[in-house]
Amino acid sequence: MTKTPEEEAAAHDAVWWDEVEEATELLHEERFDDALLALRSVAIKNPRNPYSYYFLGIALFEVGEMEPARDAYRACLKLAPTHLGARVALCHVLRQLGDLRGALREGLAALAQAPGDSDVLHAIGLAYYARGDKASAKKYLDAFLASKPEFEVATEVRAMLSSLEGEN
Repeated sequence: MTKTPEEEAAAHDAVWWDEVEEATELLHEERFDDALLALRSVAIKNPRNPYSYYFLGIALFEVGEMEPARDAYRACLKLAPTHLGARVALCHVLRQLGDLRGALREGLAALAQAPGDSDVLHAIGLAYYARGDKASAKKYLDAFLASKPEFEVATEVRAMLSSLEGEN
């Protein structure tokens, strides 16, 4: 019996998740160097697994390797163009690397994919903030706050918005 495209995709997805399961546990335990080794091994064994690159990007980010994290997120998106987490993470990494145009391009692509997503709104707001575009930063950060985020990040965003208002 022939599988439908959806069944085929689900089968790949299950295999890919199984391949990265141990590494994601290492990430949750904050054993980033061990996770890096495990994820690199997965990527070598199955270079078509987008999750290995996504989680590799997370591990690299956590150890401060921004350029390799950027490259890992891009590799994930090459294999899985609709991976929202990778696109949002890439937006943040590009912003931190000073590529504000690239950060906004990725953030706006994520917004087109997931309108109203709080993580996307936050990432775009931070990119506009870093760019010095006060009106756009306020628009996206206010929309982010309207999504009722966790207390800590909401407090940080409110402080950013206050600083913008103080600059006027």
